[in-house]
This record gives sequence, structure tokens and C-alpha cells, in this order.
Amino acid sequence: MILVFELPLSDKPKLTAVLEADPYGEKSFSRNGYKIKEGAQVGLASDRLFLYLKCTEEFAKFAKEKLAGLAAEAKAEDAAKVSKAIEEEESNAEIGFGSIFGTE
Repeated sequence: MILVFELPLSDKPKLTAVLEADPYGEKSFSRNGYKIKEGAQVGLASDRLFLYLKCTEEFAKFAKEKLAGLAAEAKAEDAAKVSKAIEEEESNAEIGFGSIFGTE
């Protein structure tokens, strides 16, 4: 499951505190993994920040609880833009590593 949350860029320190809390806990953002994008990086409003999560439904519930009052789920079209940008970055990274190690 992919989730994209949106919040004001000015709340980045608050988001960082939530994401980095209890990094070794059974349920933690650090263990699950996440990506953060500023709106300008993905062609959206420059005063917005986006949090991308690829997770299970169980972790999605946890994330929604932890982020309540701080971030809201992004609109479908914004979530699609963020997801596409991140997937393209990951794909380009894989291609780059392939050429480094001679597998492409």
C-alpha cells in the first residue's frame, strides 16, 4: 500500500520529530522507510511538504494515528505526482547501479 501525506513546509521540524521517534521500535517510520519531498521538487506548491510511505495496511493505520493533526492524506492527483517522481528516481538509481556493476 502506498500512502502520501501532505503538510506545510514550515512543519518539517515537527514531522522530523515524529518520524525519528523510537527508531528501533517494532512499529517505527525508520524501520518501515519513508521518503520526503518538497512540493517544488515534484511540480507542486513550493510551500508544501509530502511524505511518501510504502507500507502494509497495519502500518498505514499506525502512520495515520501518529500523523493525525500534523499531516493529511494528499489529494489523489498530488499523491500520484509524488509517487511517480519517487518511482522514477528509484528506477533511475537501479539503472545507474546496473551500469556501475555491468549488469545493464
